[in-house]
Amino acid sequence: MAPPAVLNFANVGVAGYVAPRHLKAVKDTGNQLLCAYDPSDSVGVLDKYFFDTRYFNEFERFDRHVEKLRRRPEAERIHYVSICSPNYLHDAHIRFALRVGAHAICEKPLVINPWNLDPLIELEQEYGRRIYTILQLRMHPALIALRAEVSKTPPGRKHEVVLTYVTARGGWYLHSWKGNVDLSGGLSTNIGIHFFDLLIWLFGRVEGNELHVSESRKASGFLELERATVKWFLSVDRGDLPFVAVPGQETTHRSITVDGKEVAFSEGFSDLHTELYREILAGRGFGIEDARPSVVLAHTIRNAVPVGATARSHDFVSRSRLFP
Repeated sequence: MAPPAVLNFANVGVAGYVAPRHLKAVKDTGNQLLCAYDPSDSVGVLDKYFFDTRYFNEFERFDRHVEKLRRRPEAERIHYVSICSPNYLHDAHIRFALRVGAHAICEKPLVINPWNLDPLIELEQEYGRRIYTILQLRMHPALIALRAEVSKTPPGRKHEVVLTYVTARGGWYLHSWKGNVDLSGGLSTNIGIHFFDLLIWLFGRVEGNELHVSESRKASGFLELERATVKWFLSVDRGDLPFVAVPGQETTHRSITVDGKEVAFSEGFSDLHTELYREILAGRGFGIEDARPSVVLAHTIRNAVPVGATARSHDFVSRSRLFP
């Protein structure tokens, strides 16, 4: 049976920070959002993309509605569920998507703990549906070009990489689910997962891992990958920015240097979700096995004991304001 010309989407976590990128991707690919759920009713963003979306602030009623659609003709069913909920709920919401006969498109991290991945593979097979994850940095043209260059690296040579990501977050961050390690996986998972996936995709498997700093607002360490050594630093403390942060203006510093050369990738993020949706709808999206290495690495880092500053530490470690 050929799929409908217009596909039907549902969204879980539609009031969240990243949800607008998914709403835009659904609209830009010519599809429709039939229904959405979030316990917070601050969902006016829906009107920017769709007027006729059924909104629910109780999951039980949302579940019942989607289940009711599952029993209708193909053109009325939910075909994809976009998952933008807090990290600890991803596993449950992926299971919900498959149970109602839809494919799942889930934000990172796909799951917090690696042992939840294999059961999801079994559920894919059981329900005959796919689980896709958002690895949008792999779609960035500058990073695709870098990967092509890295692929030419002679065997045995390792590039020297420095990754720095600092973004200013106010006090709300630590009081939200993002600041709760049990709910988010902590900084190394909630934010680091994007970059750990990118580094593994660019430079190959993890061969060594050393954690230097692990705090609620910053983390840093050293990775040895198949084709690179990496000093990395992540922070949501505005005091770590190389400039003074002003609300409403630039509040993020992102940098990757390879052998001392800066990789320019600060621009070009606005349409990456849409491009990835196009790949997913064509059956070429990233799945569970693509996500596995970074999920495993983030879990390892989260459970490692920091050794403090060493000769292999990122330069920001020595000048950063460290907190107990």
